[in-house]
Amino acid sequence: MSDAEPVVKRAESIEYESVGAAEGMSKGVLVDASDGAPNFAIRRFVLEPGASVPKHTNEVEHEQYVLSGQYTVGIEGEEYEVAAGDSLLIPAGAVHWYRNDSEVEGTFLCAVPNGDDEIQVVEE
Repeated sequence: MSDAEPVVKRAESIEYESVGAAEGMSKGVLVDASDGAPNFAIRRFVLEPGASVPKHTNEVEHEQYVLSGQYTVGIEGEEYEVAAGDSLLIPAGAVHWYRNDSEVEGTFLCAVPNGDDEIQVVEE
C-alpha cells in the first residue's frame, strides 16, 4: 500500500493562472505532488473563445480529456477537431498547439507525470 494520504479538494479552492505564451488559456492544478500525489498531476485548462496556444513541445507525455466545448488541437502536423468526451494522447516531444475558434470556452483535463517538464515554443 502507498504512503500517500487521501486528498479531496473542492472546485472553489482551485486557483487558475494564465499560461505564459498562450493567449486566452488558463490552468488550475487539481492534484499534484504538493498534495502528496506520488506519480501524476491532474490539471484543468480553460481555452477562452478565440484562444490560441503556439506550437510547442513538452518533455513529458500528456493524457487529456475534453470536458466541454469544441476546439482544434494540432499534433505533429495533423489537425483534430475535439469536443466534450474526446480523449487525447500527446506523446513526449510531440509538437502540438491549440486554437478555439468557437463562441464558447473549451475545457479539458490533462494528466502528466510528476516532476520537471521543459516546455519549448517552436518557431514558425
